[in-house]
Amino acid sequence: MSKEGSNRGLIILVVVLVVALVGAICVGAGLLLVFLGQPSVGPVAQATAVPGRTGVAPTRAPSTGGSGTTNQNALHLPGTGDPPTLDPALTSDAESAVYVVELFSGLVTLDQNLKVTADLAEKWSVSDDRKVYTFSIRKDAKFHDGRPVTAQDFKYSIERAANPATTSPTADTYLGDIVGVKEKLSRKASAVSGVTVVDDYTLQITIDAPKTYFLAKLTFPTAFVVDKNNVERGGRTWTDKPNGTGPFKLKEYVRGQRIILARNDNYHLEPKPKIEEIEFILGGGSFMTMYENGDLDAAYVGQTDIERVTDPASPLNKELTVYPELSTFFVVFNVRKPPFDDLKVRQAFAMAIDRQKIVDVVYRKIPILAESILPPGMPGYSDPQNKIKYDPAQAKKLLADSKYAGKLPEITWFTVGGGGASAENIQAMTAMLKENLGINISIQQTDWATFLGQLHDPANIQYQMFDTGWIADYADPQNFLEILFKTGSNENWGGYSNKQVDQLLEQAGLEKDSATRFKLYSQAEQQILADVPVLPMVFSRTYVLTKSYVKGAIYPPLIIPRLKYMSLSK
Repeated sequence: MSKEGSNRGLIILVVVLVVALVGAICVGAGLLLVFLGQPSVGPVAQATAVPGRTGVAPTRAPSTGGSGTTNQNALHLPGTGDPPTLDPALTSDAESAVYVVELFSGLVTLDQNLKVTADLAEKWSVSDDRKVYTFSIRKDAKFHDGRPVTAQDFKYSIERAANPATTSPTADTYLGDIVGVKEKLSRKASAVSGVTVVDDYTLQITIDAPKTYFLAKLTFPTAFVVDKNNVERGGRTWTDKPNGTGPFKLKEYVRGQRIILARNDNYHLEPKPKIEEIEFILGGGSFMTMYENGDLDAAYVGQTDIERVTDPASPLNKELTVYPELSTFFVVFNVRKPPFDDLKVRQAFAMAIDRQKIVDVVYRKIPILAESILPPGMPGYSDPQNKIKYDPAQAKKLLADSKYAGKLPEITWFTVGGGGASAENIQAMTAMLKENLGINISIQQTDWATFLGQLHDPANIQYQMFDTGWIADYADPQNFLEILFKTGSNENWGGYSNKQVDQLLEQAGLEKDSATRFKLYSQAEQQILADVPVLPMVFSRTYVLTKSYVKGAIYPPLIIPRLKYMSLSK
């Protein structure tokens, strides 16, 4: 997913993610998370937090601070801005995914350990050739209005996502392994032949090859079930009153102000949600100030406040937890655009940026320097052999040896922003390129929607270079390496293509043995790093404050349904 929204399938753009840097988009995979701006430590940059303020409200404050609920069994959390969508088929960013995974559900889900586990399907079997999956739907599974969920609902939902009229940006990426999905997407078929309703509670899905990661893909929102009546009767605004199957219902959504979720008492899984209502504050001031005033029960910490909350003498420090995130922030070079079609130019740019200084000075050591594409904690992660070194002298030589020596075209760095000064990290990196290579780089800010639209059309993307990020949709190297770098992938933003890498990725996807799979992925990653289609910058970490009366709070390294684990102890 990208962030700016950051991979879940959910691509990735830096702006607002629930668990990451100061900007992240989840786009497509893993929620596409596109980390575009300066990584802070939460889903929302706390730029307006009051510096130096101390003190923690010892008990739950009765005031709602102008929020929408006075329910004392309600949890108040910081939101991430208005989600671009609440439609599972359209979800490609982290801002949307954090709500969608609570309102809807699929055949399978990810548990707290990031393992694929049963959800609306109570069990499944796989054929000997590993291409046919037969799911048994829970007979106690119901939509929020009480209607039972059937296999036909899943067939409808998959075919709706694969319908070109739906314009799902993630259907091909997450459902494309299912026989018939690509034909449906390309208007060559009216139905998805690989999805068969055996009976009301038995669904059969056939995929095109025995892919080890297929079940994990079904945890992405694009594979979630939706209610046909809800969708078709509700028209374009059906998500204003979504009839989902998740642990929470949408009670209220006031754009720019709040989203209130209400407990689904008929939820089919354990644990059942314990908190009656959860209110996400979408705006209205500094989240840090609201937390300290008792109007929020948790808050992500931004760079402005990081020093005081990490001070052991601060009362806030007792409520601080630091969580790693399975996400990587990149600078992307579009290999289709001059001068980045030349490997030597890409290498020169990479070597001319002192990434460790960016981490230490600009990011105040909040994130971790990224030397690889896969983040630590991801299965298959290994410390790369061919790390990119900061070497201005070698960078100059490479640029001088390139086909663009002395005749570089004008270069523009695209980033998400609303006008005014660009993010500090972008300014710092362009200054390094000026100092070390003598290159003047223009910075052009664009709105989130425009940026996301470009990423969803990588074959025609006009950006020469840009910053973005990806947060995992599921814990498998395929979610990063194949989705972001395989030739023709919808999330291959920079147009990278290497036949050797493609072959390694295909072999890894079919391999049953984990050790062999990870070795193949490692070989692919080493080659990708050598080709420098991206410059890995940082691995994100979440710094979050949580009141002591909030029990069971978890902040997983990727987006999963997490609110059902939480409770309040007054």
